[in-house]
Amino acid sequence: MPFIDIKVIEGVFTPEEKRELVERVSETVVEVEGEPLRPVTHTVITETPSGEWAIGGKALTAEDVRTMRSEGAPA
Repeated sequence: MPFIDIKVIEGVFTPEEKRELVERVSETVVEVEGEPLRPVTHTVITETPSGEWAIGGKALTAEDVRTMRSEGAPA
C-alpha cells in the first residue's frame, strides 16, 4: 500500500495546484506499481508553516518560494 507524502510550505500552492500535484504524482506511481494497486495508493499533502522550512540553515518563507517560482530559480 503506497503512501505518498508531498511536503510543501504553506501558502505557496493554490488548492488547484495541490489537487494537480496529488493527481499527477499518484498517477505516476500507479503507472509504475500497476493498476491493481490504485485503490490502496494514498497521497497526502503536508503543509509546513511559512518560515519553518529551511535549506542549508536558511529558513524559507512562502514569499521566498513564490519568488523562486516566478524567477525560475531552483528551490
